[in-house]
Amino acid sequence: MTPPAIEIHQVHKRFGSVQALRGVDLTVQQGEFFALLGPNGAGKSTLINILAGLALADSGRMAVLGHDVRADYRQARRSIGVVPQELVYDAFFTVREMLRFQSGYFGIRNNHAWIEELLERLALTSKADAYVRHLSGGMKRRVLVAQALVHKPPVIVLDEPTAGVDVELRQSLWAFIRRLNQQGHTIVLTTHYLEEAEALCNRVAMLKQGQIVALDTTANLLNRHTAIQLRLKLAPASLPEVLQELSCGRDGEIFRLSLQRHAEVEGVLAALRESGVTVEDMEVVRPDLEDVFLELVTA
Repeated sequence: MTPPAIEIHQVHKRFGSVQALRGVDLTVQQGEFFALLGPNGAGKSTLINILAGLALADSGRMAVLGHDVRADYRQARRSIGVVPQELVYDAFFTVREMLRFQSGYFGIRNNHAWIEELLERLALTSKADAYVRHLSGGMKRRVLVAQALVHKPPVIVLDEPTAGVDVELRQSLWAFIRRLNQQGHTIVLTTHYLEEAEALCNRVAMLKQGQIVALDTTANLLNRHTAIQLRLKLAPASLPEVLQELSCGRDGEIFRLSLQRHAEVEGVLAALRESGVTVEDMEVVRPDLEDVFLELVTA
């Protein structure tokens, strides 16, 4: 039986009086592109740190490709690559030297070809012999991505990988990561750019105060938790009484109505015609992952 890429069972973690994780249960299958979302302080980085062996859970179990992160930590570490949120680097090595040393930590020799490909894919070739301390913040972020991938881990965890990164690199990075996913690598992403998660990830978990409050496919979350918004400019600028119960506010001349299905639009238009109100402009706004996030996590 093929083990999950990541298996998390009833994980608890406390820092003093703060309960960072409260019985998290989560399974990520091999080959998934998975999003782990939540506001600051929700427990995302704590969960990743425990998974990577940088912190210990108070209770519960975690495994990477069937390898327990505590009992079988060597194999678990070899199976995962983590891009941390913080910029962590050795200031006294060049980019290429750092990647060679990182290969050595995993016992990998003759890794030159893969290192050169990483440098090229992450637009670091021109900086390969520069000291990391001399690089810009965005360049340092690219180096962290290269370090996480240098041992070709089957499971890749990206903790805010595009924070402070320019648009060009963001697009090239995602093209590269998509290719790795298509080749069979499991990708777990945390990001505050929710449009990235919606575009890239097949399944989403949302954390709030150390607990998972939503876990489903991206499509199901969009369909289940948010309403369609109908935006109307009317003449005269008055919403008929019969439609007041659908109103979710007004932006200047624009009336906003909340609908559960697209089929309800025709009923709204019919009610407007019967009331003698003309539609001067109309827009149907599809809900996005940010709407779901605001509904489930910040409420």
